[in-house]
Amino acid sequence: MLSRVANSIYWMNRYIERADNYARFISVNFNLALDLPPNVPEQWKPLIIATADNYIFEQYYDAPTRENVLYFMAFDVRNPNSILSCLLEARENARTIRESISREMWEYVNQIYWTVKDAAAESKSWELARYQGFLENIKTGSQLFYGIVDSTITRGEGWHFGRLGRLLERADKTTRFLDVKYFTLLPEIDAVGSPLDLLLWSAVLKSVSAYNMFRQQYQIVNPTAITDFLLLDKKFPRSVMHCIRQAELSLYEISGTAITNSYSNPAEKALSKLRSEVEFTEVKDIFKIGLHQYLDEFQQKNNGVGAAIFKTYFDLKPVIEEESMNLVVNQ
Repeated sequence: MLSRVANSIYWMNRYIERADNYARFISVNFNLALDLPPNVPEQWKPLIIATADNYIFEQYYDAPTRENVLYFMAFDVRNPNSILSCLLEARENARTIRESISREMWEYVNQIYWTVKDAAAESKSWELARYQGFLENIKTGSQLFYGIVDSTITRGEGWHFGRLGRLLERADKTTRFLDVKYFTLLPEIDAVGSPLDLLLWSAVLKSVSAYNMFRQQYQIVNPTAITDFLLLDKKFPRSVMHCIRQAELSLYEISGTAITNSYSNPAEKALSKLRSEVEFTEVKDIFKIGLHQYLDEFQQKNNGVGAAIFKTYFDLKPVIEEESMNLVVNQ
């Protein structure tokens, strides 16, 4: 497979997953708004800090009000990570490789992009219920896209590159969902461990569609159990451990290397090392380091995996160019 095609498939899936997760980020506060006591104000700034978009936000907006954050995260094209920006990038990647993906994939990516773009013009007058419906459509739409992918694409290199991008993006965003809790300010220090604090943790679970599965496995809702479930559970599809493990399997399928025979390139080495670190971590180790510090370190390592994948598979020089460079060095 051409590196250009592989790169476009990889990023098309990452951008679709990112749009889905940004819809889920906004849902964190919508879930909270339904349950918060009347004396506790909504907080929107934690969303843009956890996603590392606060620096861009501050260039264009005066204050992190609900209206500003909603528009910035959903429709503002000046934000490269907004839902609209992500769907635009996904569409452009799909358009350049239409011959390598199924017709149904292209038609759906094109359709959902134009639906969101048309909604951007009228979104500033939306009521909260309309916004919630829009976010649900984005989340449902991303699941529909993955259903189309799984039912129309041969399980070859292209499918594995797409799954690799989707799972690495999902692992990163799951850690950022947990980080939203870190940046959310409680009204007073005594509120730590209070019903309000547990309400915030429950909102994180609901936003990643993990609440029901979590309650089937754990008797009580507490920070330790939630962290263990979202980071280290091997069976829940949005947990970091599950995402990293499945991404690793796809990476080895791409190279054709048996996963039992060690790694064959820098990308496999980086991802296998990260998977091993997560797999042999216990939740008590995470809290000993500090949850925010652990999440921040994981995000940096996950970005390192992405960089290694780029250098290994996408940043390939033409053979003629490499030969000419070698001649210059040898002269």
